[in-house]
Amino acid sequence: QVQLAESGGGSVQAGGSLRLSCAASGSTYGRNCMGWFRQAPGKEREGVAQIYPGGAITDYADSVKGRFTISQDNAKVTVYLQMNSLKPEDTAMYYCVADRACWGLRRASQYNYWGQGTQVTVSS
Repeated sequence: QVQLAESGGGSVQAGGSLRLSCAASGSTYGRNCMGWFRQAPGKEREGVAQIYPGGAITDYADSVKGRFTISQDNAKVTVYLQMNSLKPEDTAMYYCVADRACWGLRRASQYNYWGQGTQVTVSS
């Protein structure tokens, strides 16, 4: 089992920054693919970013490229999402995900482990 604990959400003005954290515990062995999805009210769930085991490969949604950065610590038990130049359209519930495989940003249902979500609100 893998447990995910998210933190770092909050409210920020447009142009500001937030850093989300996701701490993984349990049977991770440092080999899980981890990532972030988000969902705003009335909108479809959207893949934001993922990082492959080892951290050498990352993937981002077009809407966040150049603004968001996904990373992990040396122990590979915590994944971060640094969000800069935030826009109101970034407002959503952000979920941390993990699995043995990287399913991509369009196959959210395939990820086995999900956090409970952390709310990000960006005001104009």
